[in-house]
Amino acid sequence: MTTVAGDFDLTMDELRVVARYAAESAQEVLPVFEEAVPGDPRPRAALDAAWEFVDGARRTKLQRVTSLDAHRAAKEAGTEAARLAARCAGDAAAAAYLHPIARATQVGHILRAAACAARVAELNAGDDPAVGNTLIEQAGRRATPVLVDVLSRYPLAPTGKNRVAHLMSTLDASLRAPR
Repeated sequence: MTTVAGDFDLTMDELRVVARYAAESAQEVLPVFEEAVPGDPRPRAALDAAWEFVDGARRTKLQRVTSLDAHRAAKEAGTEAARLAARCAGDAAAAAYLHPIARATQVGHILRAAACAARVAELNAGDDPAVGNTLIEQAGRRATPVLVDVLSRYPLAPTGKNRVAHLMSTLDASLRAPR
């Protein structure tokens, strides 16, 4: 089995679990971007590249390039919801390259897509935080034991001042809580 070494090891199978988790979140909100910015294929290409990796393809330059392109599309989108939806897709493709280094910033590669998707749902519900909290709870239930094991190798998610960072920290804490 191929592993990636750093402060600890990650297997390709573990990276696929992380990428699947992010891709599932992105799949839910990608239509928000595509409706807001019709004709921009970059986030869809990133999500497709993520699914290719999840489904067993080797991680290649495709995931890196499409991730960067989706993040560029996010910066150009006109609404917060569209930006976050594109960012989700970029994060899904980038998850194939999660680094095995014990830095809190890496937690974003595992959990930020779920947090962004929850924020998109909040925005679509008139900025209702209860909607985001419900989606974070659902994301917690969707996390597999393998995902939680990978997450546990990293420090806690960085605390931030924006709503996405708060949602990510909430998800992180719930996944690390004793079950």
